Amino acid sequence: MLSVAIYNREGKKVGERELSPVVFGVTPRPAVLHETVLAAMANARRPVAHTKTRGEVRGGGKKPWRQKGTGRARHGSIRSPIWIGGGVTFGPRSERNFSVKLNRKKRNLAIRMSLSDKAAHGHLVVLDELILPEFKTKAMAKILEALPVQAKKILLVMPARDEKVSMSSRNIPGLRTANAQSLSILEVIGSGMLLTTTKGVDVLERLFEPKTETAETATVSKNSNRKR
Repeated sequence: MLSVAIYNREGKKVGERELSPVVFGVTPRPAVLHETVLAAMANARRPVAHTKTRGEVRGGGKKPWRQKGTGRARHGSIRSPIWIGGGVTFGPRSERNFSVKLNRKKRNLAIRMSLSDKAAHGHLVVLDELILPEFKTKAMAKILEALPVQAKKILLVMPARDEKVSMSSRNIPGLRTANAQSLSILEVIGSGMLLTTTKGVDVLERLFEPKTETAETATVSKNSNRKR
């Protein structure tokens, strides 16, 4: 049985929680993780470098000198790419699209693998609840000091957005907050410890549990494929 200890705000163990084996007990496959991480990095890439073509550079409307009789090479514009100050040929453009398409099943599978790796190596810490009465960084830091989260990078996964927890955590070095609904593979892999609550575990299991096809749905899909 796959289980994890549950702690309170004082760092005392108050119980255990059984984890879903289909979410927290998946065997990692390096090829799937590698492909998913590369796709996530490519989709997060925002090109900044931008060069102008000869049609975008200001000036150059007049022919620099006449076509014949000067002894010099023929030129039609001072904004030609071979001129200093002219346009750039095949330079970087800000409208370039680096995005990579990745189906949802493979993305969710990679997240389940990364969550399973955290649980298998004892890098998953679960709180019974996390409620802050006010915006206070000191209160959040006190909770972290009491918990067994010895890592430089900690990812706090909340079941829903909590403004007090988010604001109280952002000034603590190495601590990042994320919502379970928008959890990224880069956030999970880039963290040393994963901290969440019992409700957070419920949300993660509900979101990333693989959808099983019922017998009735399978029969309908087979019949529809035969008709085609």
